[in-house]
This record gives sequence, structure tokens and C-alpha cells, in this order.
Amino acid sequence: MEDLFTMAMGKSMEASAPLADRMRARTLDEFIGQEEIVGKGRLLRRAIEADRLTSCIFYGPPGCGKTTLAAVIAGTTRGAFEKLNAVTSGVADVRAVLEKAQSRLHETGKPTYLLLDECHRWNKAQSDSILPAIEKGTIRFIGSTTENPMIAMTPAIVSRCRIFCFHALGREEVKEGMRRALREERGLKRMGVTVDEDALEHIASVANGDLRSALNALELAALTTPPDADGQIRITLQEAEESIQKPVLRCDESLYYDMLSAFCKSLRGSDADAALAWFARLVYAGVDPRLIVRRMIAHASEDVGLANPSALLQAVAAMEALQYNGMPEARLNIAQAIIAICKSPKSNSVCLAVEAAMADAQRGGFGTVPAHLRDTHYRGHERLSGEKDAQYLYPHDFPGHYVAQEYMPEELRGRVYYRPSNMGEDV
Repeated sequence: MEDLFTMAMGKSMEASAPLADRMRARTLDEFIGQEEIVGKGRLLRRAIEADRLTSCIFYGPPGCGKTTLAAVIAGTTRGAFEKLNAVTSGVADVRAVLEKAQSRLHETGKPTYLLLDECHRWNKAQSDSILPAIEKGTIRFIGSTTENPMIAMTPAIVSRCRIFCFHALGREEVKEGMRRALREERGLKRMGVTVDEDALEHIASVANGDLRSALNALELAALTTPPDADGQIRITLQEAEESIQKPVLRCDESLYYDMLSAFCKSLRGSDADAALAWFARLVYAGVDPRLIVRRMIAHASEDVGLANPSALLQAVAAMEALQYNGMPEARLNIAQAIIAICKSPKSNSVCLAVEAAMADAQRGGFGTVPAHLRDTHYRGHERLSGEKDAQYLYPHDFPGHYVAQEYMPEELRGRVYYRPSNMGEDV
């Protein structure tokens, strides 16, 4: 039994906890957002309410409710609930949890939920350590991650779990979370805090779907704003702007490739505005601009090609400008090349031609080089069999500097790789 000192310490720690932690939803009805997976009648909600949730992975951006929903599950389940963090927990920690879960299941028949935060950080050995327990039903695994589990996690774990995709909260949902914090006792009600609507709107906008970030900013503004003569704390737009920093755009490996893919597809789709938007987000997230310009150089040939050969020159010039000028000045040069590639007529004839030629090369079956095309820049070449009878026709000796002559390998004669697209200059 807890003594008065322990109870007092517990209440004190709860009161001093960050606002975002104090305002975590305690029930499904308090949970904000993710209606498509925890709304009335949805599968995940039914499983939680029936205490029949099987092993699963919660995947989504920060501050969207993954850990909060796990806490709701912990508060509603009739089983035990254990929590580990993949950053700080090793195989020994897992074994200790599994031993307790096994004993608990044998003695009381109660299941054990294991929440693993940052589950993508586990290596194969750590992941393999819980596979038998998941298969036997000793534990019900709940993984929480901000990275795509199909890429960042071992297939053995993913194949045994159902994946639930969480999405960033909408602006109105973030505002609702802040309003709830203002009117509830466990939030900021006792402090007598009021927030102007434009201040609330600003915090919700900059938080970019991250409720935790919004609540942290709201709490900072409340704690640092002096009360007026009536003892009320009023947060205006000025306090809101000072309390929340510019949005931090996460860019893990999965999101990096997703944004780079969107950028490339915008180039191919001739949408300069979208391409510039993805370029700006990539740079803002800290991506090396050289990686972006390399893709532009590739697309200048892959998607524009001979329809507008100058697009390749623009892309290469952007890379040179980046090398000599550096950022942020080179943003102008890169943006110019982006717009040039988007505005150019499109042709993939170069891409199709080289892919077809490479496919033939990979199939093999190579013959010898035709005699009239072989190297003759060495002494004694005429002594080789057939060389003296082979005659190479020098194109510059003929009118128009052209003469019909067979250049194809014998095994590929008649094969056509390059087919003009009749777009722009590609005719």
C-alpha cells in the first residue's frame, strides 16, 4: 500500500509533468484524430474495446497520437502492460519482460501487452528475440515508429503484425487539443489563461499536425506571460509567435525518398510550382542540395532529352553554380534549372534507346567486331586475316560527309534503338 509521502510525491510529479503529458487522452472518447482507424465501429477501436488487440505496429509522424493510444490501451486492458524503448532497451530487457509475461500467463491467464517505442531502431537479433513470444501469444506486441516499417523494420516482425497508419492531425484537431488544455483542470484552467484566436491559429499552423509541439508552445507562452491586473494571462499573437519556433520538418530515410520521388515526378509532369515546393521542403529538411541537382541532371536526359538538349546544360550549370557559389545563392540557379526542365517539351526517347541497348548487351551472344570497324592504329594490322580486304569508308570523303555503311554488330543488324518522339527538337 502506498503511504502518504509516496502519494504526495506521485501527485507532485504529475502536476510538474509537461502539459502535453498531462493532457494525454485517457479513454478512446477523449482521443483526438485518426477517425479512420479508431472512429466508432472501426476495427482498431473494436479490438481495443473488446481487449482483443493482436500484435500491431503504429506508424505515423510525431505528435499524432501513437503513444497516447498505447496509453489508452494500457488503461483499458484487463491484461498487463509493459513498455520499452528500442533506443535504451537490449535483449536482456526483453527477456526479463518475456519471463514475467510467461509466468503471468501461466499463473493468471492474463496476456501481456508490450509497447516498444521507436521500434525501427531494433536490429535483427533484438527483433528475433521476441518472435517466439509473439507466435505463441505470450505477448501482444505494439510497436510505435515514425519510419516506414516496411523499410526500416525486419520482415519477420512486420509479417506478424497488423500495421495501422496514423496521419498528421488537421489544424482544427490541433486547435481542439489546445482548447481542451485551456478548459480542463489538469491543463491550464487554474492559471486563468485565455488565447486570442489568431494566436491559437498561428500555433496550430506552425505545429504542422503535431499536437505535442502545439501544447508545448502553449504551455511556454502561459508560463512566460505575466498576468494582467485581474490575474488573467492573455496570450496574443506576439506571445504565440515567440513561443513556437519555425516548424521542424522531419526527414527520415523513408520520407526523404518519398519527397525526392515527388520532386522527380513533378519534373516529369511539367509542374514547376510543385517541383519548387518539393525542392524547398527537401532543402529546408537539411537534404544536401547536390543530391537534388544530381536527380535534375538525370531527368534532363531521361524526361526531356533531345526534345530540348539545353535542359541538360541548365542542370549541369546549376550543379556548377552550387559548387562555386554555394547555398543560399545557388538556390536561384537551381530554381532556374527546375523551371527550365519543367517548361521543356518532354521526350523519353534517349531513356528508351539506352535501356533497349543495355538489355541486348546483358543478353550476351556477342560476335566479333566487323573487320572494317576494327582498330587499325598499330603496325602490322594488315597482316591479320581479313584486315586487308576490309575497307572502312571515311564519311568525310563523301558528299554531305555521310556514306551508307553497316556499323551494327552482325548479331544485331536491323535492330532500332532510337526512335524520335516528334516532341520539340526530337524529330
